[in-house]
Amino acid sequence: MAVAKPNPAPTARRKRLDPGVFRLPVEKLREGYYTDAYFNFTKELLEAEGRHPRVVMQVFQKKQSVLGGIDEAIAVLKQCSGSRGPGDEWRQGWPELKVHALHEGDEISPYETVMHIEGDYSLFAHLETVYLGCLARRTLIMKNVREVVEAAGGKSILYFPARHDHWMVQTGDGWAAHIAGAIGVSTDAQASWWGGKGMGTVPHALIACYGGDTVEAARVFADRYAGSMSVVVLVDFDNDSVRTSLAVAAALGERLWGVRLDTGHALVDRSLMDRMGRFDPRGVNPELVRLVRDALDAAGHEQVRIVVSGGFNAERIREFERLGVPVDAYGVGSSLLRGENDFTADVVMVEGRPCAKVGREHSPNPRMELVE
Repeated sequence: MAVAKPNPAPTARRKRLDPGVFRLPVEKLREGYYTDAYFNFTKELLEAEGRHPRVVMQVFQKKQSVLGGIDEAIAVLKQCSGSRGPGDEWRQGWPELKVHALHEGDEISPYETVMHIEGDYSLFAHLETVYLGCLARRTLIMKNVREVVEAAGGKSILYFPARHDHWMVQTGDGWAAHIAGAIGVSTDAQASWWGGKGMGTVPHALIACYGGDTVEAARVFADRYAGSMSVVVLVDFDNDSVRTSLAVAAALGERLWGVRLDTGHALVDRSLMDRMGRFDPRGVNPELVRLVRDALDAAGHEQVRIVVSGGFNAERIREFERLGVPVDAYGVGSSLLRGENDFTADVVMVEGRPCAKVGREHSPNPRMELVE
């Protein structure tokens, strides 16, 4: 990934997501329900002592990465900063804060400041856990998706990790994947922040419901959905991807957008049985993809695309591209959830004077913009 460079002078302010998009549990965030307890104790103590230090809080992380979750973090500050009044009414803190931040999808360098929060610390002390968590999770997804997008060299990346994590993370993760360059996501929740829809293929379970007949399941699926989506069919149910691809293509004709190869990593597709000896024949491998492509072309189905899935990550995609494997799209799942991209927040200025933990001094960043 390239080292982050200063953005050219913008001709117009870049738009951020409206805080309402995130549907935050505002009351629970205000009361510190999701916050590390010591931040809640700090806020309570400062308020009880009548101490209202004006600080600059500085947020950064330590990797070459792609920034995600910044609009969500800002929404947390906008909707949940503040304090309780005498009648327990909530007094909004956002009007008293000044926030500068980078934008969703910005490439960021190690230790580069991504956000400054300036104002009375007691108004937002209880939110640090939450906004750092937003940044950590979404930046992890953003970075991982951007890596596979770049590895694919312009070919489509389909974001398929929904089944590998808790359903509550889908919405924001899907947005991060979208901004990072994924062409499609698999659930409506993942697509909701930009008004999209989940996409998918004819699944193994539907094929089983039609007695293991991939062609029949594909035909019924296409009859119902071909007018509203691109039909992609899994062709490894019988572990004979060449034969099944040809049969499905013949049955569906122009209604078939593509076939998806998803052979298990411990299996050898039947079409490879007489070709083994000089390559690893297990799972979805370059030789299997070439066999399917050649067979489809020879039968006059050049328009049918090939989607591959099953254990793909950036390294494996780069290898397929280096070998010139005729893949049209990559479905990538659990590898996009792995790793870590932690963020840190430090008070670096108090009442206009430097006051920071050693090694965490104030670090202005001209790339950041004032948040309105």
